[in-house]
Amino acid sequence: MLFLSVLLNLVQMNSRLLIPTVTVNTCEGSVLHLNCDTGTIHITAANYGRTDKITCSAGRPFNEVQYTNCHTPSALAIVSQSCNGRKICDVSVSNEVFTDPCFGTYKYLSTLYSCRLSLIRSVTACEGTNAVLKCGVGSYIQVESTNYGRTDSSTCSAGRPASQLTKTNCFSSTSDTVVADACNRKNTCTVSASNDVFGDPCYVTYKYLYITYICESGSALL
Repeated sequence: MLFLSVLLNLVQMNSRLLIPTVTVNTCEGSVLHLNCDTGTIHITAANYGRTDKITCSAGRPFNEVQYTNCHTPSALAIVSQSCNGRKICDVSVSNEVFTDPCFGTYKYLSTLYSCRLSLIRSVTACEGTNAVLKCGVGSYIQVESTNYGRTDSSTCSAGRPASQLTKTNCFSSTSDTVVADACNRKNTCTVSASNDVFGDPCYVTYKYLYITYICESGSALL
């Protein structure tokens, strides 16, 4: 029994360990490819733009690499939704996916990720419904990434006119804070996918709330 108890404690401890974080820079026009041999992908940070004059500069004209204050606020949500919780993922590095944050500048996608041994869970709630997050006994919710908006035309599309589905670069700047405040360190929580909660990031578009989270071992808040 003592051996089993020690083994269980080691498993629970190792489930929270992260393989060292890796930064991947992918030039505009290429495809980001991430892979985890052990565990699943966890995106820590992402930016589509340019923050230095060296990265992805080979063969580019001088004027295309000079502007270094180029950022896409929605990049983290886009890459997280495509990759979190998966063992392999690919993301096209283009203005069509991320929009163009700095016209005339040659951009790149800088992605910071690790391979997490904890299981990353996801939930999607269409606008007007509720997202329900749950963890087992003796564990609590830790929100990883969220977005209230729309990043593809197929999710929550049944019965909706095309005009409500065409905008796929729709992001709420408040979703991370709202969901984290409502759910972190709780055993269960419910969040309404509505404009009343998150504001309306894209008028006319039919939206959905997408959340990824993990269940950490420990006492949940009441």
